[in-house]
Amino acid sequence: MSVRPELNKDLDAKTFREFYYLKEELVDFCRENNLYVSGSKIELTERIAYFLETGKVLKTFVKRKVTANIDVITEDTKIEDNIICSEKHRAFFEEKIGKDFSFNVLFQKWLKNNAGKTYREAIKAYYQILEEKKKGKTTIDKQFEYNTYIRDFFEDNEGKSLEHAIICWKYKKSLKGHNRYEKSDLEALKNKEL
Repeated sequence: MSVRPELNKDLDAKTFREFYYLKEELVDFCRENNLYVSGSKIELTERIAYFLETGKVLKTFVKRKVTANIDVITEDTKIEDNIICSEKHRAFFEEKIGKDFSFNVLFQKWLKNNAGKTYREAIKAYYQILEEKKKGKTTIDKQFEYNTYIRDFFEDNEGKSLEHAIICWKYKKSLKGHNRYEKSDLEALKNKEL
């Protein structure tokens, strides 16, 4: 088993990609090397890999978010470009859907990808997303590797605790390769008293 190397300028891009690093570690590396520090974990990883491979700073284009100023939201109002889920939006959806409404990740993505559609269509989409969630396992985005790992750990290990899952996760992320749960990760629980 390879030990996770320290993230520094001497690391090659291929090795860097083979190990798991926290977003905070990626941001610290970017700061230390005058790389742009904003963005998702995936964007930071690409930026750092490019730097390690070429020694050059990857040009980063910052998109300015222009927010539309909507006074009143009705069911016939069009969803604005670059929507930001504000308190005004929350109040509208709570009025139409109920106090159990929440801006879950899938619904936020739907809103961002459907500018120009109406809020009536958004309400319908919200209910459809809830129904799909009830039917089966939802997809967790790649940047949320920990969440995916923990979910898959519990699906395979009924009766184990979160502490067990976290021990296995820490073991897994120290290894070279992917960070998906595998039965062999239970090796980390040997000789551990819980």
